[in-house]
Amino acid sequence: MPTIDRTVTVDKSPSVVWDYLSDFTKTEEWDPPTVSTTRTAGDGGVGTVYHNVTKFLGSETEVDYHVTDYVEGHRMELRASTSSMELHDTLTVEPEGTGTSVRYVAEFTPTGAAKLATPLMAPGLKVLGDKAAQQMQECLERL
Repeated sequence: MPTIDRTVTVDKSPSVVWDYLSDFTKTEEWDPPTVSTTRTAGDGGVGTVYHNVTKFLGSETEVDYHVTDYVEGHRMELRASTSSMELHDTLTVEPEGTGTSVRYVAEFTPTGAAKLATPLMAPGLKVLGDKAAQQMQECLERL
């Protein structure tokens, strides 16, 4: 399954980093292809729904991410589906020395005919993952 798996470390407290990243609407700032993210239901924990619009390779995709796991101050998992893809994102925040380490994993599971494109996804996801990690790092350092 094609995956983005990046870790960034910043000299900010885990609570400051968590407060920022656990608000998934902030993807508008740190996730390069995100056009908009709006919380449409819930309080941020399990069961919360975020409506996300992403522009990638010239086309816009709209999905509803559902928070499926939430450990306050530590981990949040979200899942979404499109007609051709299952999406699973995990954000994990850990103390690291005097700062914080963030691991972001985005798993893409093509379905149907999109499975044929799986081998072609890796190069694009590498570039996307690198950009997302850099932008996340920059946003977190500004907090």
